[in-house]
Amino acid sequence: MSDYHYKFEVRWSDIDANRHLANSSYVMYCAQTRMAFMNTHKMGLKELSYWGIGPVILHERYSFFKEIYADQTVFVSLEIAGMSEDASIYQFVHKFYLPDGTHCATAEATGVWIDTMLRKSTTPPDDVLEVMNEFKGEHVKTLTKQDLKDLPFKPENVEAFHKKNTFSWKKEKDQPSGE
Repeated sequence: MSDYHYKFEVRWSDIDANRHLANSSYVMYCAQTRMAFMNTHKMGLKELSYWGIGPVILHERYSFFKEIYADQTVFVSLEIAGMSEDASIYQFVHKFYLPDGTHCATAEATGVWIDTMLRKSTTPPDDVLEVMNEFKGEHVKTLTKQDLKDLPFKPENVEAFHKKNTFSWKKEKDQPSGE
């Protein structure tokens, strides 16, 4: 297994009202780490465009252990924690560390590769599979379509909002005109 880390300097704009790293910044740091990893391993936007594929995150979750503050340096790791046999489904684990090795948070992101023209999941080219195999974690899981079905949230469609007459700018029929 290879080790990949990406270094961040926590900016003022990365913190929240509690003066620690904002939840949205954790999401952005993970996404940037994945894209930097892909660029470093010849799977950047140019290559993805050539192959006609793209990575799509379907589920992401976090556990937080220690606060990260403005002006600190943080390293975000990347490892492949799960992958289907054809690599069409993947799972990344990211760990957030301070320079002294303090583990601050862990994130897990599960996704699929999609064909960007058909907008359907697909198998990535062998170049991608090779890199993903190199960065597999110690206890990598073999993922299946059932793992996607078992994700904790399911779509729950509702009646279209415009049909419910719930828009605040629409005047109710029985509402006085305000005169």
